[in-house]
Amino acid sequence: QVQLVESGGGLVQAGGSLRLSCAASGRTFSSYAMGWFRQAPGKEREFVAAISYIGLRTLYTDSLKGRFTISRDNAKKILYLQMSSLKPEDTAVYYCAARSGPDPVQLPTTYDYWGQGTRVTVAS
Repeated sequence: QVQLVESGGGLVQAGGSLRLSCAASGRTFSSYAMGWFRQAPGKEREFVAAISYIGLRTLYTDSLKGRFTISRDNAKKILYLQMSSLKPEDTAVYYCAARSGPDPVQLPTTYDYWGQGTRVTVAS
């Protein structure tokens, strides 16, 4: 089992940056591919980025490429999401998730464990 706790959200001005973290418990963090998803008010949860279990492969939703970067530190059991040039439309609750297996995947239904989310608000 993996327990996930996100942090790093908050209020930021448009154009600013934030780095989200997702701390994992359990001994097998490196066995899981990881992903970030977000859910804006009144909208469905959407895929943001994913990373393979070793961290060599990443996957992004096209609209966020170049502004968001996913990374992981398996020794520390932490997943990161570096967000830059933030826009008001990036306002959402951001969730990290873990899936058994090596591959980064976009589908949220393939993820086994979820954190509670961290809220990001981008002011215009």
